[in-house]
Amino acid sequence: MEPIHRFSEAQIGKDMVCSVRDDIVPYVNGRLSTAIYGLALAASISVWFLAIRAPLWLDETSSFWQISGGFSRIMSRTGELPPAYPYVLWLLSKVTGTSEVGLRMPSVVAMLAAAYLIFRTAREIFDLDVAMIVACLFCLNPVVAFASIDARPYALGAFAAASAIFLLVRLRRSDSDSLAAFFGVTSAVMVHFHLLFVVLLPFFAICFLIFKIGDRKLLFRQSLIAFAAFFLVLAPLIPDLIQTFKGRQTFVFGRRVPRLIDLGATVSPGWLMYIFALALVAAAAATGRLNLRSLASDLRLWFCILLGPLPILVLYLVTTYTSTNIFVTRYRLIAIPGIALTWGWLLSRIDSHLFRALFCVAAVSAAVYGFYSSPDSKQHGYTWKYALEIAEKNAATDNASVLICSDFPSSDYFPMPDPSAVKDSGFFTPLSYYPLTVPVVGLPRAFNAEARRIGSNFLLQATQRHERFLALGFGPSYDTLRWLANLSSPSYEVRVLGQPDGVAVLEFTPVQPATERIR
Repeated sequence: MEPIHRFSEAQIGKDMVCSVRDDIVPYVNGRLSTAIYGLALAASISVWFLAIRAPLWLDETSSFWQISGGFSRIMSRTGELPPAYPYVLWLLSKVTGTSEVGLRMPSVVAMLAAAYLIFRTAREIFDLDVAMIVACLFCLNPVVAFASIDARPYALGAFAAASAIFLLVRLRRSDSDSLAAFFGVTSAVMVHFHLLFVVLLPFFAICFLIFKIGDRKLLFRQSLIAFAAFFLVLAPLIPDLIQTFKGRQTFVFGRRVPRLIDLGATVSPGWLMYIFALALVAAAAATGRLNLRSLASDLRLWFCILLGPLPILVLYLVTTYTSTNIFVTRYRLIAIPGIALTWGWLLSRIDSHLFRALFCVAAVSAAVYGFYSSPDSKQHGYTWKYALEIAEKNAATDNASVLICSDFPSSDYFPMPDPSAVKDSGFFTPLSYYPLTVPVVGLPRAFNAEARRIGSNFLLQATQRHERFLALGFGPSYDTLRWLANLSSPSYEVRVLGQPDGVAVLEFTPVQPATERIR
């Protein structure tokens, strides 16, 4: 009996060790997983703030100009654009201020909220670790990183779109009428922040139809409620949508045919993502962890494709085969939530928490290193600040006039304001944030008849008065600057004072008459 007694004690000890191990190991693994994904998400969000103190770029100065005249003048300064964002910015600027950082904080908060909702959406259809990776990939996308600190409406539009996507996912198993109404409202609100979000609406409708097709009575009731709420909120924008469709030349600026590599870079920023994905798939296939069964019947796959790859493909095809350019980098934001969810679906096919964690660490590390090591990481688009500083310092010595070519394509289709009104004009919004104290004469962006008329009249008067002046213009206006230099060559000596961020600053100094030189 003695050996049996000893064996029993040993077995009891062994069982206790196994029990403790079974309790501790999952706990340790869970805490470690939480730490890994938490650090990955924090690192992903940190790249947003690299350029938050950078000077405002052209479009951001337009946002400031819209609110700089006060609440009563916002509507008159929005033009054909939806007015929702300027009112939000005006209200929040009373709290955050109007510094570069203050103007960008509403976008930061909105994008953080959008990232949270993308995570919640992914959590509804994927495992927790996949949802965390989706949030990381969303935050790391360069389009999101730019929009997150951009004093423009895109981040708020992304928040509204993420809200609609989250509600859409919740609706797949809900018969709530209020949820359907909120879905309709958020779908309309995102268009109030930017008209291009309208591209998502057909795909929202298709997803809703797929989710509800099994219960036609519920489909009819909820779709009617959602559409009614949507129409009530969107109704004020319908004239703007019609006008935008009629005047599609608004979106022709920066016209170039996109390449397939641009499309691929949007779907997968950086080639390392492809490399990591291929390596992960190969490892999962070799270990039997890759699940490719029932792809056609997986509603999650079609949901992700409808909200990510297909909308970005629409932008690409419209820009490629028409004269309308909607494949601008910042416009691609509308598809980034769906693209991140598509990556989540791909990762969900790999039945290994370890492989997913390795992918997350590798992808986030590579992307974060790319952001922090890039020499452009602390820049946020090109800015007129430094060119205007050069002009102010040079022209203020004798109150010399400054000719400025507008940087907005719309300036080519309207008469230029009088010199007394240029500094408060929507065609010259950089002057509202980085002001000049000297006289300013406005020119259109392109070298057209209006540019010739204004430039010729100004040059004639300046030559008669023997006055020095400066001229500024960005890339599309270089032809105007060259024309001014050639036309004034008999009477003026032209010198380039600088070309910061591509904004050329030219100084025109009168040539001393020959009789005065002889004396």
